[in-house]
Amino acid sequence: MSQKIPSISKWVIALTVMLPTFIEVMDTSVVNVSLPHIQGSLNAGLDEVTWVLTSYLVSNAVIIPITGWLSSVFGRKRYLLFSLTLFTISSIMCGAAPSLEVLIIFRILQGLGGGGLQPLSQAILLESFPPAEHGIAMAVFGMGVVLAPILGPVVGGWITDSWSWRWVFYINLPIGILAAVLALFFIHDPEYIRRRHLKIDTWGLFLLTVGLGALQIVLDKGEREDWFHSNFIVILTCIAVISLVLFVLVELRVKHPVVNLRVFRNRSFATGTLIMFAGFFCLFGSIVLIPLYLQNLMGYTAYWAGLVLGPGGLGSFFMMAVAGVLMKKGFNPRNLLAIGLAIMAYSLWLMSHFNLETGFYAVSYPRLIQGIGMGLFFVPLSAATYVNIPREETGNASGVFNLLRNLGGSFGVAFSSTVLAQRAQVHQTFLAEHVTPYNPVFQMHSEKIQQWLESSYPAAANQTGVLSVVYREVLRQASMLAFNDTFWLLAIITAVLVFFTPIFKRPKRAALPMEGVH
Repeated sequence: MSQKIPSISKWVIALTVMLPTFIEVMDTSVVNVSLPHIQGSLNAGLDEVTWVLTSYLVSNAVIIPITGWLSSVFGRKRYLLFSLTLFTISSIMCGAAPSLEVLIIFRILQGLGGGGLQPLSQAILLESFPPAEHGIAMAVFGMGVVLAPILGPVVGGWITDSWSWRWVFYINLPIGILAAVLALFFIHDPEYIRRRHLKIDTWGLFLLTVGLGALQIVLDKGEREDWFHSNFIVILTCIAVISLVLFVLVELRVKHPVVNLRVFRNRSFATGTLIMFAGFFCLFGSIVLIPLYLQNLMGYTAYWAGLVLGPGGLGSFFMMAVAGVLMKKGFNPRNLLAIGLAIMAYSLWLMSHFNLETGFYAVSYPRLIQGIGMGLFFVPLSAATYVNIPREETGNASGVFNLLRNLGGSFGVAFSSTVLAQRAQVHQTFLAEHVTPYNPVFQMHSEKIQQWLESSYPAAANQTGVLSVVYREVLRQASMLAFNDTFWLLAIITAVLVFFTPIFKRPKRAALPMEGVH
């Protein structure tokens, strides 16, 4: 029989599930800044070392949507402990890896272990908190999911510089052990999970693994391989599309699907996952642009570029807590979501006005605004998406929801990188048309550059030196305009999402008798 948890227990459970989730999400970005150190230490090429990132993302993407099914087959507590153990042990083995090949193998295992932690945490939190406090639960979950990728590059850079890249992985050991001990004592399976015995959906599992694996590689490698000019990308794209289409057809026909896609019949859930995908598309698309802008054009170090992202994390942390409290007091999550999206669109619009003279505080301010909007986006959206989902489907729905959130981020990074590169070429061509000896402005600046070179670099004070300086400035200006264009596109996409918020159904409180985990 189920019994109600004492009020203190839900917070212990929240701590139990958020510890590993935070470190797992952080591991998707914390290794990025360590890649040059790993490359030098293991004597690897640039294309080879990027598989340290890709291998983790692929295995992570495959596990996330089937977490609900795995919980039903093995039991939620048992699967959670297994995931924690695999993630922790593989983290240690990653840190001790003697070669790149060994590191990639254990990164795959680390992704398999960590992939289930996000949807498991969300499902457990939704069941541990009463329906009236789901906003609070999603605020707790959001603090880990949103803050972790922002803090990842800063933490990774500090650990790598202070100790070595291997400690980026070793740091997971104490957290993993603590989380496993807490899960052993405080997490228990709901009755409905213990009673379910499902047959293995072999074809669904195979098609999902192949389709998502190929898709994640395409998104991660597409820009480097020049997208569809590469046979490698074309072949993987065909494999991904065919596999995922067949997967949908199979899952809609089998009696016990590995991922129950019928959950999309729920209008609020379908709308919520769409908005979550697009929202993280724009969020991660902008997060990847800011460090590039600061480091490549403004001369910031990786550490200072990371500090610019900090105010956004603080804004999210504060506003998520506020959003949870407001929802508990009866504020309509649809209204909060619309406000959050509008604020996020405004912050991206501000970023589209960055220039080559922008100072630290002028860059940090839009990030703070974006963080505030993110707090009002993630919490009400998560609560509104799940509000009419039966508790028996929470695990499955959470897996699908988190998969689309992660894919949204991957698509956003690929989109921003591609648009940035293409728009930089367009602007470079346009600007170069005006750099001619017959342009009075060019003549005036050429003379100033000539005088500066004569006083500072006499050996370069010739026509070639002048043209070299002008060309570098054209590249900088073209890149800056490309950043502006990309931020503007992300702002438009975010603003359009505001018009989708009225689609959500109003909560049916009677349909949510979710009890605490016993």
